Amino acid sequence: MKSNNFFLSRRDFLKLSGVGLFGLFARGLPLNSLFQDAYETQQGRVTSRLIWLYDKPSFNANRLKMYWRDSVLSISNATVSEDVSDYNRVWYEIGDQGFAYSGTLQPVQTILNTPVTNIPKGGVLGEVSVPYTDAHLQTDLNSFVAYRMYYETTHWVMSAIIAPDGRIWYQVLDDKWNKLYYAPGEHLRLIPDDELAPLSPDIPDADKKIQVRLSDQLVFAYENGNPVFVTRAATGGIYRDGSYSTPTGLFMTYHKRPTRHMAAGDITANGFDLPGVPWVMYITEAGISLHGTFWHNDFGHPKSHGCVNLTPSAAKWLFRWTNPVVKPSEQFAYKDKGTLVEIIK
Repeated sequence: MKSNNFFLSRRDFLKLSGVGLFGLFARGLPLNSLFQDAYETQQGRVTSRLIWLYDKPSFNANRLKMYWRDSVLSISNATVSEDVSDYNRVWYEIGDQGFAYSGTLQPVQTILNTPVTNIPKGGVLGEVSVPYTDAHLQTDLNSFVAYRMYYETTHWVMSAIIAPDGRIWYQVLDDKWNKLYYAPGEHLRLIPDDELAPLSPDIPDADKKIQVRLSDQLVFAYENGNPVFVTRAATGGIYRDGSYSTPTGLFMTYHKRPTRHMAAGDITANGFDLPGVPWVMYITEAGISLHGTFWHNDFGHPKSHGCVNLTPSAAKWLFRWTNPVVKPSEQFAYKDKGTLVEIIK
């Protein structure tokens, strides 16, 4: 079976789609008419080793300027390339400087928070709300940096520390190494319990299904056979050290974590070390999962190590919609059953 047949009206697509603001524009919708201030605070963080700005939204245009990884640029608009052969034709306009390919820019914002000191026993989930911040060994910006924490990554905040200078730091847990580090409190947003509440809890799990279509690089969620959510994905790709295909078949989301430090292999040879991967839904004991992604924005093309890469917002929706439920006070849920996941070619 190739896919389910169904019809979505334009209104339903806008309501149900998990592609987000920039994905909607990629489908030809006039953003300026829908969101007057859509780009007022919008930024983009460079996710590749380096990128170029071009004078037109095309890799064949003239190069204007180069930026390195983690440079933060102001996005003033979005447009669609005329090259119809590209799987991702969305480009971002960077002020009046030129155009950058959207796949190499993570959409971010800089939102500072008022830190709190009354952290619940056992910790609370926090989300990075700035393009990036650093996890330090001590409550001192000059102390050793263990790793960088990126926008929309999630981390367990275990306590709050008031430094001698009055600054509030959050103590964050590295769940892979079971170590504690410190990040400036204003850089993390503590996620309220109601934001983690299950979606469609009245729908029996037997009537829910996720379908991953590898040939289309799309993920659908169904309730009673009807589509209620759709988003683009990036599944297993081919790298210089081998092929990392996403397995086909029937699975279920039996093991879920709102945050996970994922690491494997030699990072100099296509390995990875990714703290704070958000909204993880494991479907195999080998570690294949659906999860949020912050290290690229290039959805619609295979490029993962076998997992199903999603935008953080899409992964969060699916995390809340699937079973088992992870309570706000719990770091994970591991059950015998979960929501059905069908992966087809």
